[in-house]
Amino acid sequence: MAKPDNREGDWDFHLRSLSANTRDSTAASDPASDPYIFQSVKKIYEICKEARSEDLVARAYPHINKLFQRTVVALPQSQTPNGLLLLTILQFFLDFGEMVLHDADPSLRTFFRSCLSREFADIVVAEATLDFLNQNKDKITTTYPSLIPQFFPLLLKLIAWNGEKLEKKFRTVVPAMISNGSFLPLFPSLADLPILVVALEKVERSSGTLLGSSIASIQKSAAPEMLLALMDEAYTGSAIEDRAGDSGSDDTNSIDVADPVFLDLLKDENDGLVERHWTSLGMTAALQSAIISSQSDRLKQALSIAPRLLSLYFTVALRDVNDSLLCALIPILMLRNSTIFPDKIFCVEVRKRFSDFMLAAFQRSPHFITLLKKPIVDRLGEAYDSHAKTELALNLCWAIGEHGAGGASYKDVARELFESLELLLYENLSSSRLGLNQDSSVDSHGPTSRRSSQIRLLSFVITAIAKLATCHNELLPRAQVALAKVARSRGTDRRVWQRACDYLGILNEPAISLSILGPSWVVQRPGTVNWSEGSTKIVSHVPFYILSEQEGPPFHDYSFSDIFPSQ
Repeated sequence: MAKPDNREGDWDFHLRSLSANTRDSTAASDPASDPYIFQSVKKIYEICKEARSEDLVARAYPHINKLFQRTVVALPQSQTPNGLLLLTILQFFLDFGEMVLHDADPSLRTFFRSCLSREFADIVVAEATLDFLNQNKDKITTTYPSLIPQFFPLLLKLIAWNGEKLEKKFRTVVPAMISNGSFLPLFPSLADLPILVVALEKVERSSGTLLGSSIASIQKSAAPEMLLALMDEAYTGSAIEDRAGDSGSDDTNSIDVADPVFLDLLKDENDGLVERHWTSLGMTAALQSAIISSQSDRLKQALSIAPRLLSLYFTVALRDVNDSLLCALIPILMLRNSTIFPDKIFCVEVRKRFSDFMLAAFQRSPHFITLLKKPIVDRLGEAYDSHAKTELALNLCWAIGEHGAGGASYKDVARELFESLELLLYENLSSSRLGLNQDSSVDSHGPTSRRSSQIRLLSFVITAIAKLATCHNELLPRAQVALAKVARSRGTDRRVWQRACDYLGILNEPAISLSILGPSWVVQRPGTVNWSEGSTKIVSHVPFYILSEQEGPPFHDYSFSDIFPSQ
């Protein structure tokens, strides 16, 4: 299609502008310094888009491609933001690349590495980048599926630094960040979003504005002073000097820019799952600094955003991710449950999402319990270490009992988990006799008393034991012995004692036990209750369920006094 007549003058003018920019020695060293060059590129793109003319695209492509290359080369010395200009050129490449046989993948990666790494702190560039990714999400995820997952650490800097203003647009990009290679590394990065903010703010205090300088250069030691500092530290053992030291502020507890954990937090590309050493000096200093100092507005926003992003991550995971990756995530989640940024509200919100996801994963795939037997047993053994680990143990106890340790066919696993629950039960009973059940004893990790935590843990453990015995009949005698010890134990809380007695009575009635304590997948037998039909039943049906050996109505008269023993 020929170009429109009313656009011919504009086309020639803007094409000449590109040519003039190339010939101008000043503009050649910094193309974005020309205030009209962005408008020319934008106008040429709009004319090509409207005309849909291969001839126009072919004429404009050499000039635009050359401009892109010159802009990238000029980035390290440029004093002008280049993001908007490069994004417009990238849009041209994506829309018309097939016409001129241009593969946009190298150009996209160059933009992330060379431009966005320097300009992510610019709110205008950050927002335009998210708009660009959302506008082209389908094409990018189809044609270049590894692009966004590879650069998710850099994209997280957009939301970490610019906060809630970009949250809505960022959320729509998160699903595209998840791939087989990024699913596991993305989880700790989202959980550590507040720590990323702390690290970025440290860079700003140490080096000045984040605009125009690539943090990746720290990792690559491109800056001569950083290279010399790292060499000095390596050979002499001296610490890198904090350039903010003369400011008069006490920042001695802040994370050191030379610390490996710091460099890992600030990386731009996904290089696999990296263990973040929470016991390292750098991480300890960062967390201590965050605790003792007042929280910045940026950090407060990150503490609110991170739980919501984790909810989105878990939702996408349960919907789209395969079982092998889901199963691999759960042990990582268990380990991270007790290593979270130390803000009280943040910890509560994040751990709630951890437990909701873990239980949902077990509900979808009960056999995960079998595959994860070793980490589950380890976590049960740590139930007393902290309040967070106690809460995790409670959830694991519930999952073990609710899903019968993975299913009726996993008898060996059920026996091993049952033994771990037994040990946990007897340790609790023993500690109760030693006087650790006093109401005045308060756990240092939170306001919940150790007495209350112990009662809850005992209740969950004996419930799991009763449920396992219901699903695996060979464990029934051992379960009855364990529950009887609780019922006879002196000093046991009355609520725990009552629950143990109730379960002992229920286990004596197989039909009732299967109906109340059995897993949802248990095969229904005569006398068991199908709770999905509860709305169709009436009170007179109760004896029919209790008399499980009778498939039809009983052949004799009966009364509730025959069923329930007198006190």
